[in-house]
Amino acid sequence: MGSRRGAAAERRRTKPAVIGSVAAVVVAGAGFGAYAMYGGGADGEDSARTKSAAAAEKVKSGPLTAAEVTSTAQRFLTAWQQGDVAGAAAATDDAEAAKALLTGYAKDARVKDATFTAGTPAGEKVPFSVKATVAYEKAAEPLAYDSALTVVRRDGDGEPRVDWHAAVVHPELRDGDKLVTGKAGDPPVKALDRDGAELTAAKYPSLGTVLDGLRDKYGKKAGGTPGVELRVVRGKSTGDGKGAKESGAGEVADKTLLELSKGTPGTLKTTLDPALQAAAEKQVDGKKGASVVLLRASTGEVLAVANGGHGFNTAFLGSLAPGSTMKVVTASMLLEKDLASVNEKHPCPKYFEYGGWKFQNDDKFEIKDGTFKASFARSCNTAFISQAPELKDDDLTRQAKEVFGLSMNNWSVGVSTFDGRVPVQSKAQMAASLIGQGGVRMNPLNMASISATVKSGSFHQPYLVAPSVDGRALATASRTMSGETLGALRELMSYTAAYGTAAEAMTGVSGDVGAKTGSAEVDGQEKPNGWFTAYRGDLAAAGVVQQGGHGGDTAGPIVAALLKAGG
Repeated sequence: MGSRRGAAAERRRTKPAVIGSVAAVVVAGAGFGAYAMYGGGADGEDSARTKSAAAAEKVKSGPLTAAEVTSTAQRFLTAWQQGDVAGAAAATDDAEAAKALLTGYAKDARVKDATFTAGTPAGEKVPFSVKATVAYEKAAEPLAYDSALTVVRRDGDGEPRVDWHAAVVHPELRDGDKLVTGKAGDPPVKALDRDGAELTAAKYPSLGTVLDGLRDKYGKKAGGTPGVELRVVRGKSTGDGKGAKESGAGEVADKTLLELSKGTPGTLKTTLDPALQAAAEKQVDGKKGASVVLLRASTGEVLAVANGGHGFNTAFLGSLAPGSTMKVVTASMLLEKDLASVNEKHPCPKYFEYGGWKFQNDDKFEIKDGTFKASFARSCNTAFISQAPELKDDDLTRQAKEVFGLSMNNWSVGVSTFDGRVPVQSKAQMAASLIGQGGVRMNPLNMASISATVKSGSFHQPYLVAPSVDGRALATASRTMSGETLGALRELMSYTAAYGTAAEAMTGVSGDVGAKTGSAEVDGQEKPNGWFTAYRGDLAAAGVVQQGGHGGDTAGPIVAALLKAGG
């Protein structure tokens, strides 16, 4: 106990920081009295504890009190502002990671004179604003942004600590990233649409991550010169938190946060259509979980890409179970193997057991004496899973790769992409993959490409920047479907667009059309992800609305609106 009294005495001798001065945290909101914590003093108390004393002390548990939340937040923010990196790190539940990033905040990011203003706590979350200066050689610019921290009980002793993640330092950071100020590694790029007009994130908010990716890929090739900037440098662990890093998922590009001196941009022409891009932006606006891609089926040109949540390009990098939209690929395989025929009877029972799992249809429906066309149009799960006993473990994987160009991790679109994942699986997992569950993962770019392959008759790798710009080779598929199989698959999708689960969404979409709906169950979600893929004429599109429910009701109207906009 002597060491505890000594620590307390030391705190009494330490003068508290004065609120409003450069060295103090500016506080606001309920529960934050007009004082600041003492930097690293509490850390000294923790480090002085003996193991026996800590073990003897009762472990704290239960919900955090308002006082614990506010005092922990103050301790962290005050120490950080005073430059006491060790003290700030000790106020977190991962001192080592926090110390590294907070050290880099001043050393690598060149941030100085920072003040932190705490807002009103909302439970265990405390928002705060940052005002600072970023200085590099003779250049300096003000920096202002908002962030937040969450207080949790530390494992082991239950002490309140800041739940450490890189996003506490800046909301654009993901764990593994860092902030760096200096001469930009890549010159800026002035991206142009297919008509030659400039594409900007201000005009097209969804393109922010896409433009970052174009700079990352073409900055040194487009003829510009770099400036000085504060930027997020991505780490190896960067991902979307939902599996986008698995199995060859593309890297997220570095991101510029502040320009201290402007570079000279090079120009780069893309395939994006300004009218269709604007239409795509409108369709996902306000829908955070929505993403959509529109392609020209005969060439693979990306005409539009949009995400309702602008922080991650789910449309290109997402890695999500596609649900029943995957039945387009599965149907092509069953047709080729003579395991199904469009107008012949095909089983669609309420249940089907395989590999120890009992599969069922939505609302446990069944189709008695129905055809394969009826099962496809109504999206009968058991009609597909009932064929699992006739298949080899790698049949679906080979079909996806050989015919649709998927799951090979070799697309060269112009920015990073996730190119689909259809792993070889066995037993129940293989059966689940037939209906787009199990280990199958896709995004709207992949699913739009599937519809484009059906419409055009062969796989054309999607691209955002023409291969003629840099002489790169595009991915190819090793074979095409027979004319008979292709005609049957188009008939299935056309019938589904007119009379099946896609009919309501496709109302008013005229001409040569085809579609498929899907919904994918995800652990921890109340509602499934809703999917929709379709074609009209030479256009192919696909979209997903995460936690949206049935694809025909959620993603369907988004995709159909884009197909209509394409004329």
